[in-house]
Amino acid sequence: MGILDGKTTIVTGAGGGIGRAVAMGLAAEGANVLVNDIGASLQGDGEDVDLAAKVCAEIKAAGGRACPSSLSITDPAAGQDLVTEAMDTFGGLDLVVNNAGILRDRMFHKMSHRDFRDVLEVHLFGSFSLSRAAASQFREQESGAFVHMTSTSALIGNFGQANYMAAKMALVGMSRGIALDMARYGVRSNCIAPFAWSRMTSSIPSETPEEKQRVERFKQMTPEKVAPLVAYLGSDLAKDVSGHVLSVRNNEIYVFNQMRPAHTLRRPEGWTARAIAEAMPEAADVLTPLERSSDIFTWDPI
Repeated sequence: MGILDGKTTIVTGAGGGIGRAVAMGLAAEGANVLVNDIGASLQGDGEDVDLAAKVCAEIKAAGGRACPSSLSITDPAAGQDLVTEAMDTFGGLDLVVNNAGILRDRMFHKMSHRDFRDVLEVHLFGSFSLSRAAASQFREQESGAFVHMTSTSALIGNFGQANYMAAKMALVGMSRGIALDMARYGVRSNCIAPFAWSRMTSSIPSETPEEKQRVERFKQMTPEKVAPLVAYLGSDLAKDVSGHVLSVRNNEIYVFNQMRPAHTLRRPEGWTARAIAEAMPEAADVLTPLERSSDIFTWDPI
């Protein structure tokens, strides 16, 4: 028996990479899986409506239960349609995994409004539409869980991804808001920042020796490593875990801290700009430098 026996989940962006691995991993734990993927390119262009069906065929061949959906999560109506399809097909809904995403990497001074908007449409607004639709069902049944895929590119930083970082940080805020608003109904919401070699990370530059070394580290981290944490967070075993940000890096799992005051400057008579400038060196030790994810995770994954 798996820890998700009898539960039903929706996984977006499940046609390949992390989404596919998560869908298959949840099915292996006994979940019924609605596999959603429009089959677009990494940049969000085109469609392959057969992609979700292929993953479902793999799940069924392994003895699991799945059905495909090629609805575009950017359609505001798609969220409710996915919830309805899961309910009609499997008789319930217990877990939503917001994984769908695209990339439009540009240095900020070259980024267009469309580059920014389209990335947020998929990652953030698509996740909202599905989560909002599922929230009504979860509230009624007084149970349910959300898992949203964020990124260390947002939590720490990266070049040329201001749109992606904005979307992924916004997901952290949305997840925390869901956790607070729906705790009274027994509903949980958490974020995962996955490290895995997939179509999305294959766009990482690999020109310098340092970048090539980083890519080789990523290749060790397969998408299948992410699935167990998703399964745990979606199961009853995680009934007391909500509002958190976790990460998977090969065989390592991290729990991230969250924004809290790190230092206080006090001046009873009030502040002037010059007084602030004179006092700021007191906080120098707690100011976070401009770093990239690769500057923090410098060691080989275990």
